[in-house]
Amino acid sequence: MTQRKISLYSVQMDEAFESLEGKVSQFVHLCERLRAENLELRQQLAAANNDAKRLNEKIDGARDKLENLLARLPE
Repeated sequence: MTQRKISLYSVQMDEAFESLEGKVSQFVHLCERLRAENLELRQQLAAANNDAKRLNEKIDGARDKLENLLARLPE
């Protein structure tokens, strides 16, 4: 190869590597953001599940009280 072809090849390779480096960097940032978002969503889901469990326990307690009151009513 001539010096000019080698130089052109080198410039093209540098540009390709820089482009790839930029894309990899964007991908890494996206993965980090998605990982943080996923953690937040898991925490929100756990809190929602705890709330649902607590509310179901309250409903069960209210149902038991209502059934006891209905059982005490004269027929």
